[in-house]
Amino acid sequence: MQVSRRGAVDPFIVMDVMEAARAAEAAGRSIIHMEVGQPGTGAPQGARDALAAAMNQGALGYTVALGLPELRAGIAALYQKWYGITLDPARVVVTSGSSAAFLLAFTALFDAGDKVGLGEPGYPSYRQILKALSLEPLGIPASVANRLQPTPADMVGIDMAGMIVASPGNPSGTMLDRAALQALMDHCAAHNITFISDEIYHGLHYADRAVSALEISDECYVINSFSKYFSMTGWRVGWMVVPEGHVRLIERLAQNMFICPPHASQIAALAALDCIPELEANRAVYAANRQLMLDGLRTAGFTKIAPPDGAFYIYADVSDLTTNSLQFAAEILDGAGVAVTPGLDFDPIRGAQTLRFSYARSTAEITEGLARLAVFMAQHSKP
Repeated sequence: MQVSRRGAVDPFIVMDVMEAARAAEAAGRSIIHMEVGQPGTGAPQGARDALAAAMNQGALGYTVALGLPELRAGIAALYQKWYGITLDPARVVVTSGSSAAFLLAFTALFDAGDKVGLGEPGYPSYRQILKALSLEPLGIPASVANRLQPTPADMVGIDMAGMIVASPGNPSGTMLDRAALQALMDHCAAHNITFISDEIYHGLHYADRAVSALEISDECYVINSFSKYFSMTGWRVGWMVVPEGHVRLIERLAQNMFICPPHASQIAALAALDCIPELEANRAVYAANRQLMLDGLRTAGFTKIAPPDGAFYIYADVSDLTTNSLQFAAEILDGAGVAVTPGLDFDPIRGAQTLRFSYARSTAEITEGLARLAVFMAQHSKP
């Protein structure tokens, strides 16, 4: 049977690592999970309670394509609380996770064959979704000197229709300050490059908060999610903010591609907006884990690190230890019982010499994982 060239995308390596870790656990091994960007906590209690109550009140069916009006209003109110932005709820589109938002954004903004830039290292699914939509991803290598975030200088002379930027970034956890973000957006505006801001790690910061692209301009697409700060990965509910003139465009696509986001998840997400004390307690755990990881990884021998400003990752240069991060990650899983992600997921070239460590799990798990890594590395370093 014939298959489409659009389906020839690369695997999401972290999911393969998760499967290898699951198989090891099924065989009876204890595995510490530092591979996946998933909070160790579940959805906030208030969110779960709201859904339980809704399920006892009647059937949950289709909602309107752009999402429950009260949820869109709640998300708009969040922009006032977090950034001081007055946002029209009509510009908020609720989606089936941020992945659906990327599909909608890329489909709405670009034609087949268009080139779309993305900083490397960066979230791997950008590249694969673009390929599946017959678009051409352009990796833009970001330098360690710029803390693995792209700059206008990196984009000079590159012909592209769009640019997607994440701050805090995945896998680096580094952020763009207002001046750096504005410089990128100004460059894109001057060169007719559509700007997409991935803000799904907003709320997870450890000093200054992240800056939203909407603080700088309304002429952009902003994508966010309830997965990370709100600890609702499996619920598959996200959102995007689009310019006023694009709302109907996105609505027509959403109607046909998804009908609507999951009703149950929207109810839980609406309640989660009122669970900030619980979510801030989670962030305090990540802050403690971050410091443990920075100290523990260096002690174990992972010394080339750009300290993260946000999210819950540490991206380590392991070029002094290996030239094959995929094999090295497999050795760590086998020898230490710790699952980590090879950098090849995030950077097809330089990622052969990098690893990503997630500190999204409990502090006890992070402490145990670091102890195991220290033992493994002491043995690995022996001649």
